Amino acid sequence: MHIERSRSRLTFRKHRRRSGGCFSMLFSILLVVGVSVVGWLWINRLTNNVTAGNTADLMASAQNAFSRGDLSGAISLARQQLIDQPNDTATLTLLVRALVYRSYAEYNRAADRDIALEATTEMFNRQPLNPDVLAIHAFALQAAGQANAAADVALRVLDKQPDQVLARTALSLAYGSVGANEAALRESLRAAQAANTPDTALDSLRALAISYSDTGSYDVAIRAVEQAINVNGNLVTLYFERAQYALQIGDSDAATVAYFQVLTHDANNVKARLRLCELSSLLRERNMAISYCQEVTTRAPSWSEGWYRLGMEYFLQGDFEQAQSELHHCSSLQMMQDTPTADIRFECWYIQGQAAEIRGDCRSLISIYNEFRSMNADQQIQQRWTYPPEGPPGCSSS
Repeated sequence: MHIERSRSRLTFRKHRRRSGGCFSMLFSILLVVGVSVVGWLWINRLTNNVTAGNTADLMASAQNAFSRGDLSGAISLARQQLIDQPNDTATLTLLVRALVYRSYAEYNRAADRDIALEATTEMFNRQPLNPDVLAIHAFALQAAGQANAAADVALRVLDKQPDQVLARTALSLAYGSVGANEAALRESLRAAQAANTPDTALDSLRALAISYSDTGSYDVAIRAVEQAINVNGNLVTLYFERAQYALQIGDSDAATVAYFQVLTHDANNVKARLRLCELSSLLRERNMAISYCQEVTTRAPSWSEGWYRLGMEYFLQGDFEQAQSELHHCSSLQMMQDTPTADIRFECWYIQGQAAEIRGDCRSLISIYNEFRSMNADQQIQQRWTYPPEGPPGCSSS
């Protein structure tokens, strides 16, 4: 009998039951899940930190742009911030202040005040009880010409927070815009005394200067606006107002310096050139006036006010042909742009007609006169320009 030992080596070891298999798998799954959760939390925290950092950096950049006088940059950065943080009242306040200051800094920025009001209205609808939102909403309302509504909103804030400087500043400006000058001065003084930040000091001092100007205290208004300039000397709006107060006391040199300060900060500013044209005309510096006004019409050919000032300057110099030509640009632009009745420059027709009459240009005179009559019939302009039924003297046959 042959035994094949290679296949008969039997073992008698006890087989141990592998009871740890399920536990090992469960442990592995829990380990993977735990690592994933920790990783997710770490990434989320890191993302939140980065977002918070970016948010802080964006707001700081917007504030720095405002301080430099770069209002367009401040507006752009603030808008980016509000996309991610739509309820950030500090950013909204910066955005609205930048829009309002920019609206007075150039000839074509009036729409910024309406944009500012749209921004505050949107947040006001979401947070109607937030005092900071109410304060900046009141500021935007008065800038947009809604003085009564601005005063109502500002008073709601001040009833609960008498030290809210922006609300009191808005109240002062609202009072001043409706002729309550003494009340405006009282509120602006209180705002300036309570101001505790550079931003509130700037706004309240500007409002104080406006209040003093409205009450005829131009010297004190100049001191107040100069204090505002010391807070932030990069905002060209303050220099326009500084020049305005200087002109009220006949200080044309100080006004000239202020307008040149505007051009120092904004070399392309058209509004400053128009004001220099007006000031040069006042000082009878005819060549300088013509030069500045020509720059205005070159840089802003669609702005009727520039053509009006240029035409008036030629008329004052006795160049009636050139005056007639420039004033024709003014009247034509207003017609094409459907200028609101309250903003129409009646002189663009009347002085143009006077120039044509002096030159004996009956055809142009009758055309201008009939155009004005037609416009007056449709819009009821307050000014009157009337010839006899037979037409302008010396042009009856025409």
